[in-house]
Amino acid sequence: QVVASCSRWPTRPPAAATEMPRRARVGPTVVAVCTLATFTALTDLAFVPRPLASGRAVQGQQGRRSALVASAPLALALAGQAEQTLAMWPFGPDVQGMSQEDSKLKFNNLFPIQFIAALGDPQATSGVGAEEWGLWTKDPGPRGVSLARIGRVRTEKGGETPVGWKFDDADWYVEEHGLIMEKPTGGDGGSGEKLKPGKYIVTGNREVTTVLTVSPPDASGCMKWQLGAGKLGDVTHLPCRTGRYTGPACTPANAKQSDFPVKPGALMPPVEGCKKVDYAVLFVTRIAA
Repeated sequence: QVVASCSRWPTRPPAAATEMPRRARVGPTVVAVCTLATFTALTDLAFVPRPLASGRAVQGQQGRRSALVASAPLALALAGQAEQTLAMWPFGPDVQGMSQEDSKLKFNNLFPIQFIAALGDPQATSGVGAEEWGLWTKDPGPRGVSLARIGRVRTEKGGETPVGWKFDDADWYVEEHGLIMEKPTGGDGGSGEKLKPGKYIVTGNREVTTVLTVSPPDASGCMKWQLGAGKLGDVTHLPCRTGRYTGPACTPANAKQSDFPVKPGALMPPVEGCKKVDYAVLFVTRIAA
């Protein structure tokens, strides 16, 4: 989940993937494809989330989409190609629109990937306002709380969730299955943090993978952003939806589980008493050192 998880990868490639003798790498592509096919079959049996009759999303489950994202790097690692392929993961063309200057930089692979919550016109190639963007360093979906359970967290736990981040009554985020997530901009004890100036390899896991450049703040605190290729909508992962709900009278008690799941690319549903803002979710596969 940006849940049923947008991703759930192992923490790093197996050492054997990089130490395996070249002569032992027999048919790596065949191994990768077969492994991925096996995981795909298993996901059909074990990972498809199905809300309970009460409307509560089952905690800890992942969607078939998540399992595929999670299993493919493992399949590639088993094939002995982890180092070569992680740089280009998710599957698709290599980095597009990279300048000569950027090509000289060292980009560190993220394993697992991270997620940017971005605001902007989907048709824009650059803009301002990146100071309002956030970065989840961990997949926030599996760390989320269902609409059915958040009331108990608020009243019995003082707002502290099982994984440690604290729910904010006046400012909360929901993903496409109706799970309330930690803030992407941080400040609640979760994995989110303000997006820092720098260069990020981003993708929507479709046709465009490119460099996102985030400039340092100017005198007014404004941060500019620019893509090396494509538009913001091209690097948005459409199945991952994120809505921010704010306001003094805003409460998840007014949210309807029947409004979820949200279709890929669709807007998040309104909630009575809340101001809503839709965020785009970008996969981050590498960050410049």
